[in-house]
Formats: sequence, C-alpha cells, structure tokens
Amino acid sequence: MSFFAKLFGLNQKTTAQEDVALKAAQELEPSNAVSFLELIKNRRSIYAIGNNLSQSNDEIEKLIQEAIRHSPSAFNSQSSRAVILFGQSHHKFWDTVLEVLKSIVPAEAVSGTEQKIQSFAAGAGTVLFYEDQNVVKGLQEQFAAYADNFPIWSEHSTAIAQFAVWNILTEQGIGASLQHYNPIIDEKINVLFNIPSEWKLRAQLVFGSIEAKAGEKTFIDDESRFKTFG
Repeated sequence: MSFFAKLFGLNQKTTAQEDVALKAAQELEPSNAVSFLELIKNRRSIYAIGNNLSQSNDEIEKLIQEAIRHSPSAFNSQSSRAVILFGQSHHKFWDTVLEVLKSIVPAEAVSGTEQKIQSFAAGAGTVLFYEDQNVVKGLQEQFAAYADNFPIWSEHSTAIAQFAVWNILTEQGIGASLQHYNPIIDEKINVLFNIPSEWKLRAQLVFGSIEAKAGEKTFIDDESRFKTFG
C-alpha cells in the first residue's frame, strides 16, 4: 500500500484475513518517514510528458482533491483553491497561454515559445492553483495584529498544496512540472473558466506520462544551507 493511500485513507475496505496479511506486510515495510523521504527525492520537474496514463481522470481528480484538502494552512484558513483541467479544457488553457505570449514575445522567440507550450499541451492535464483573497482579507480583519502576515502565510499555504499534489502524482508514476504564467494570463483564464474574481492564480502544475526522465540534480553544500545548535 502506498504512503499517500495510507495517509489519505484511499485504500478499499479489507476482510479480517486481508487485514492480518496487510499488518504483516506493513511490519516489513520501511517507516512512513523513510518512504516519504524517498518520495521527496523522486519528485522532479519532468518536461517530456505525454497523455498515456493508466489512471482515470476521476482517480487523478480524487488524489488532487485529497492532497489539497489535507494540506496545512495558517489558522486552518484553507485558502487554497484549485481548477483541474483535462482533455479539451487542458488544451484550451495552453492555447490561451500561447495566444497571450505571442502578443508580447519578440518575433524571433515565437517559434521556441510555441514548442515549449506545445510540450505542456502534450500532457494529460493541468492543475491551476489559486488563493482565495476573500479568506485572506477576512483573516486580516479578524486578526488585525497579524494583518501584514496573512498574504505571506497564504503563499505558504499554496506552496504546501502544490508540493503535496506534486508528490502524490509522483507516487503514482505521473510526471509534472510547475509553471508560472500568471499574472499575464489571469484575465483571459478567468473569463475562459469563469473563475471567481477573488481567486488569485499562483501556479500551474502540468502533468502527464513520463516520456523522458529528468537530468541529474545538483545541490549546494550543506555548510551553506544548514546550521545546527544544541
């Protein structure tokens, strides 16, 4: 059973005999902490994606919803919102992004821009991550002493939601990369999908089957990043 299946309770009901077998198997599995660490390591930006997934749209939708639902937020604000696009809606989104980009990029950059956007459109779907500004403003009014912090904490909330969704897709063998074409696309996308005006677009996670693996990842040295005391 996968880490996220256990975490979100996505597994089906089992018989008493199956429960005994499951418990025995779990005793042989590494701890959840180790499993989750390996999952984090495996999460990479995958740019070569296709539309050859074994999971149904309904299955993917449920995974995304559960990942966001259980993602923490400051004051349990639950300010994160998501629009999940499949099929023609997914293609319309990237067609619109390309339309906007063509109006602002230099002529010599159009061909490269088209290729990049087409590589995203070749995927199976896109998740649009939003933050509800009405929630943020409401908390600012309710807790005035922290008013300046709530927009920052809202960014924390969406980052956690994005990370959770990205990891659960990784666990399913689905490749993804995070894009940021906001705010230049916001107005047209709001009209296209009838997005509430109080929703603020923060990122776009495009996903699909993995057609080519990510390259090697490099890291800065630990001395530059960490300090430990005690």
